[in-house]
Amino acid sequence: QVQLVESGGGLVQPGGSLRLSCLVSRNIFRINVMGWYRQPPGEQRELVARFTSSGSTNYADSVKGRFTISRDNSKNTVYLQMNSLKPEDTAVYYCNAVILTTNYWGQGTQVTVSS
Repeated sequence: QVQLVESGGGLVQPGGSLRLSCLVSRNIFRINVMGWYRQPPGEQRELVARFTSSGSTNYADSVKGRFTISRDNSKNTVYLQMNSLKPEDTAVYYCNAVILTTNYWGQGTQVTVSS
């Protein structure tokens, strides 16, 4: 069983920054598809950013230029650096890993952008 644990969420003012971390319970060197999703209040879960099977990255249009996904294989951790945060970024953020054909999810971390 693979476990993903997110951390780093919280309350931040508009224009501020946060860095989310996702610690995976196994070596992530061979996990190609990993990413971050979010679920705003009353809405469906949506892709924020991810590493694809080809080694590239995808970003939602709404976060391009503001968010950056990265990974440290030595720490089994994936990060999401979020800058210039807006109130519409408020959501529960989930880490995702695809291993073979199975999707694994973390429990989520709340990000609230408000003054």
